[in-house]
Amino acid sequence: MATGTLVIRADASIAIGTGHVMRCLALAQAWQDAGGSVVFASIDLSSSLAQRLRSERFEIVKLDGSPGSAQDASQIEEFSRPHHADWVVVDGYQFDAEYQRKLKDAGLKLLFIDDNGHATHYLADLVLNQNAHASQELYQSRASQTRLLLGPRFTLLQREFRPWRHWKREIVSVPRKVLVTMGGSDPGNVTAMVIRSLQLASIESLEAKVVVGAGNPHIESLERVTNQSETNVSLLKNVTNMPELMAWADVAVSGAGSTCWEMCLLGLPAILIDLAENQRAVAKELDRGGVAIHLGSVGDVIPEKIASKLRWLLSSVETRTALCVRARELVDGKGAERVVSAMRGEMLRLRRVEESDCRLLWEWANDPVVRAASFSSEYIPWEHHQDWFCAKLADPNAVLFLAANPDNVSIGQVRYQLDGLSAQLSVSLAPEFRGKGYGNRIVAMATEELFRTTNVTTIDAYVKPANEASLQMFRRAGFKQEDSRVIHGQPAVHFILQKNGNS
Repeated sequence: MATGTLVIRADASIAIGTGHVMRCLALAQAWQDAGGSVVFASIDLSSSLAQRLRSERFEIVKLDGSPGSAQDASQIEEFSRPHHADWVVVDGYQFDAEYQRKLKDAGLKLLFIDDNGHATHYLADLVLNQNAHASQELYQSRASQTRLLLGPRFTLLQREFRPWRHWKREIVSVPRKVLVTMGGSDPGNVTAMVIRSLQLASIESLEAKVVVGAGNPHIESLERVTNQSETNVSLLKNVTNMPELMAWADVAVSGAGSTCWEMCLLGLPAILIDLAENQRAVAKELDRGGVAIHLGSVGDVIPEKIASKLRWLLSSVETRTALCVRARELVDGKGAERVVSAMRGEMLRLRRVEESDCRLLWEWANDPVVRAASFSSEYIPWEHHQDWFCAKLADPNAVLFLAANPDNVSIGQVRYQLDGLSAQLSVSLAPEFRGKGYGNRIVAMATEELFRTTNVTTIDAYVKPANEASLQMFRRAGFKQEDSRVIHGQPAVHFILQKNGNS
């Protein structure tokens, strides 16, 4: 099934923050990786965020009027029709039941991203609530065709977090590294209060990194505060390496926005401060589940309280260990792909290759495109394939997967040849499913299963330099490009993926 155009309606400003656009960015990346194009339609969007979206090759359309108004909805309808949009995604508290109705009456497929059931009625085809407190009770008033995607299983994490899905955190006995992040805007300048608390904590050899977004209006004053601080504090602006920073830190002090789910994936023990009413339920539920520590709301928190809780968390190995384990259990980092699959009406199925698959794999292997991409491009006789196939099924170090769609139509195969803790990967797709984004999806599924069921920690793949489709596929699947190699006398691009995320 081809993936077409996705129109995303979301805004970002100092008042509403950047969270709506940033989680939609994660969905846009997954849609793009599935072979589609994406257009962001906004009334409010900072220049720095616009630059980020354009750098990812997304189109941006500027809308007029009041967010959530009838004029707003009409502009989305007028824009979506000539672009033949497959889906419209709407994310923001200003969009209500009537806004959904207008888009559905226009015949558009609609994904509505929600947090707290703020609309009186839901008519969207899909309603996504990625929060731990999400439940069907929030959406009892909904249309019969509305399908719910609820809970952290559908958490939207950006592309840079994919290689970290299998990373394992070491809980150190003497932690000293603290990450501070209060979201993309932080209009109340809670960041300054947290910096003050770091000094009050009086922790020997403490090192803190404070992340601020481009939408933060207090950057100049924060620079003065950090320069004057007696604590080792670094102020980082517009960072692009958030996963690395979360892996570096021993604990975090954070706002309770979408960053929570990123920290869960990295197993980072966190102290949460809800910066707005819409973050309170998230913070309380994570605290109740033993996933993070909810310190309170921004109006109730003082530097001394933060300092005291930080000292306690840093001193308790048991607490940090428990928080880490429960956080990792909550978020696996594959939510964006699951949402795209739901939108496309496809949930791919992965199984081990069986004897009955022998002829199908032979036909795929002898497809001209596959032979041209292979380092051994000669035609494979049927008898030779049968011998090879039987040997692979009997080989305990050979792992062969086949992926199929809900109609049980075979899409492609992924093969691993194990050598101790390493495995070499080969992948091929049925001709009718090429160029549609299936490759990186089935590689991700197969790799997840391989890491789960074997002791393999490193996966290698080799691609001919002219095979641009495969080069892009492995990059999107989170593999890191290494130095070139020579395979069977031919140049090869070497890709590697490590289970611990440090590929």
